Amino acid sequence: MRVESESSGDNIPLLADTEKSPVDSNSRDGSIPGAVFNVSTTMIGAGIMSIPATIKVLGIVPGFLVIVLVALVTDITVEFMLRYSGSDKSITYAGMVSESYGKLGSLAVKICVIITNLGVLVIYFIILDVLCGRASKGVDQVHAGVVQEWLGFHWWTSRPFALLLFSVFLILPFLLLRRMDSLSYSSGISILLALVFVAISSSMAFYALWSGESQSLRIFPDFSQFSVLDIVTTIPVFVTGFGFHPYVHPIRAELREAGDMRVAVRYSLIICVAIYFATGFFGYLLFGDSIMTDMLVNFDQSSNTHAGRLLNDVVRLSYALHLALVFPVINFTLRLNIDELLFSQDDNKPELASNTPRFLGLTLSLFAFTYALAVAIPNIWYFFQFLGSTTIVSLAFIVPPAIILRDIYGIATTKDRVLAIVVALLAVVTSGVAIWTNLYT
Repeated sequence: MRVESESSGDNIPLLADTEKSPVDSNSRDGSIPGAVFNVSTTMIGAGIMSIPATIKVLGIVPGFLVIVLVALVTDITVEFMLRYSGSDKSITYAGMVSESYGKLGSLAVKICVIITNLGVLVIYFIILDVLCGRASKGVDQVHAGVVQEWLGFHWWTSRPFALLLFSVFLILPFLLLRRMDSLSYSSGISILLALVFVAISSSMAFYALWSGESQSLRIFPDFSQFSVLDIVTTIPVFVTGFGFHPYVHPIRAELREAGDMRVAVRYSLIICVAIYFATGFFGYLLFGDSIMTDMLVNFDQSSNTHAGRLLNDVVRLSYALHLALVFPVINFTLRLNIDELLFSQDDNKPELASNTPRFLGLTLSLFAFTYALAVAIPNIWYFFQFLGSTTIVSLAFIVPPAIILRDIYGIATTKDRVLAIVVALLAVVTSGVAIWTNLYT
C-alpha cells in the first residue's frame, strides 16, 4: 500500500488511523490517562537525580531551553514512528523497523532495546541501595541504607538479602501482570511519588532561601569552570530521560484508537518537562555547586538533626518506591523483545501474555538474572553513561529519522526529510562528542 502525501505536508495522517490497533479487540481497552502514566513514568526514572548537576553546568536559562528542545525533538521522532506503525507487525519497535529494514534492521533494534532495558533495570536495582545499603558491619566504606540505619547490621539486613526481599514482595507481583495498561495504576503512583520528591525538595529550597542559606544560582554557563565539551556531554543525560521510544508500541497496541498515542505522548512530555525543570531548579537552588551527579548523595550528607534525617529518609524511601514502580514497565518491553528474539521463527506461536509457561519462564528468568547481576556488579554508572550516548541515542534519535528517509509508504514530505537529517546529524555529533569526552576524561 502506498499512501500519497499532501503537498503541504502539514497534516499527514497516521497509517494506523485507517486501521485498528494491531492486537485482538478484547485487549484494546487501554485509556489515554493510562498511556500518559506509563509513558511519563518511563521518562521520570533514574535520570531525574542527575538533572540538577546538568543545570549546574548549563545554567538555569540554557538548561530549561535544552530540556524543551530535547522534548520537541522527541515529539518529532515519536511522530515519525507512529506514522509508520500501520501493520500487525508494529506491536514492538523492532516489528515496525522490520517493515523498513527487514530482519537485519529488526535484529539490530532488538539488541539495542535488550541492552538498554537490561542495563537500566540493573541500575535500578543498584540505586535501591538507598534502602539496602552497601556497607557491612565493621567496614567504613560506602553508606548504609535505610534498612541498616533503622534495624542495624545483621545478615537479614545485608544488601543481597534485603534487596531480594524488597524485590520479591514489591517488584515481582507487578512483573506478573500481563498487560501494559494494568501497570497504569502503579505508574500513576510512581509519578505521585516523584511529585512528593519535588515537593520536598522545593520546600527545603524555599526554607533555605527564607533562612538566607540558599545557594547562588548560575543563570548561564561559566566557561571559566566548564568547557564546551562539558556542556555537550550533558545532552545524553536528557536523551536518556526522554528515550521512551521502545515503550511506544506496546502501549499503543492496547489503546482503543491508534491515534490516541500521539495525544498521550504530548501530555507526557509536558509533565516530564515540568518535573525535570522543577527538580533541576530546586535541587540546584538547595545545594548549589556542591550538587552531586546523583542528588541522593547530597541528601545523605545533609542530615544534622532528627527532623533532617527523617526528611532525608522520606526522600530516599519515596524515590526507591518510585523506581520500584517504574521497573515493571521497562521489564515489560524487555520481556517482549526477548520473546520476539527467541521465538521469531515460529509464526504460529500464541501471544506471550496468553502462553503461561513461556510468560512465567521469561519473567522469572529475567528477574533472577537482573537481581544476580546487580548484586555481583554494585556500580555501573559508567555503563549508564555509555547507554545514554549510544543505544538510547540510536533508538530515540537515529532510527526514527532513518525510517523517514527510507519512506516505504511514500508519505514523507520534504520537510520530514530535512527534519530527519537534522535530527540524525545532531544525534550523531552529540553522541560522538559525549563518548569521546567520557573516554578522554
